[in-house]
Amino acid sequence: MSARRPSHLFTVLTPTYNRAHTLHRVYVSLCEQTFQDFEWIVVDDGSTDDTRQRVEAWQQQASFPIRYVWQTNQHKKAAFNRGVGESRGELLVALDSDDSLDVNALDTMARVWATIPTQDRNKYVAITGLCARPDGSIVGDMFARDEIDATAIDMSFKYHVAGEKFGCMRVDVLRQFPFREDVPGFVPESLVWRAMARAGYLTRFVNQVFRVYEDSADSLSAQGRANGAQHAEGLWLLARDTVVDCLPWFRYMPMEFFKAAARYTRFAMHLRHAGKPLPAVGQGRRSWGACLLVGLMWPVGALLYWRDRRRA
Repeated sequence: MSARRPSHLFTVLTPTYNRAHTLHRVYVSLCEQTFQDFEWIVVDDGSTDDTRQRVEAWQQQASFPIRYVWQTNQHKKAAFNRGVGESRGELLVALDSDDSLDVNALDTMARVWATIPTQDRNKYVAITGLCARPDGSIVGDMFARDEIDATAIDMSFKYHVAGEKFGCMRVDVLRQFPFREDVPGFVPESLVWRAMARAGYLTRFVNQVFRVYEDSADSLSAQGRANGAQHAEGLWLLARDTVVDCLPWFRYMPMEFFKAAARYTRFAMHLRHAGKPLPAVGQGRRSWGACLLVGLMWPVGALLYWRDRRRA
């Protein structure tokens, strides 16, 4: 299939499920953007509230195109993949249904993207900046410099930058790295970002606030942290990705790899207890280092598993 020529610089994508009561935050922040070359795609993952009616009303009012896509409930990862496939933009901004953009977010992203020479843009996958809370405080760490070109894995392990980050990503690359839909429940986004990094794609990191972050207790990431059994497949995949595929970065943050090795056992035990197989992975062999890590941390992982069982 031939590549589709983008008709906008940005697609703002919002997967949503029964969030009509918060979706107006996204809409209002988009109306306030100082940069207007974008479309908004709302992928409704089977909502039973009045999401459709609200979006249809906004379609009649907005100065920018809004597209509403409905699908049966398949989880956020499937809604995200659907939105990427529907996108008509060059760059995609994935904005949760309870968050909002800084008023200059799209304008700043566009300006940063323009500073990368056209002939070099095929090396880059994203522009990534900061998140702020409603009170203006920064979520997590700022970057060591105001502009850094690095992979997502390097930023996490080599530069030790933690906390929620946000930006835009190339649509054509996202289509090559879809979220796994064969894994039930929560699939951590970092699995996709890390795969892009290992493929050699760079990100330009900037100390600019792009997103106003609302930390919801019922968010999928919060559920994943709180309920290991419910999201064991995705969390096991993340642990495995760390101890197996990211092992070359061990020297930068060894403690994070020991923790991941314990989680590898913890979530594997949850799957075994539920009678589920481990998710299928690529054919790459585990190194002796990964095996040693998992073996050393097996007792800790087992203790974490039994702690989960007692709390359940």
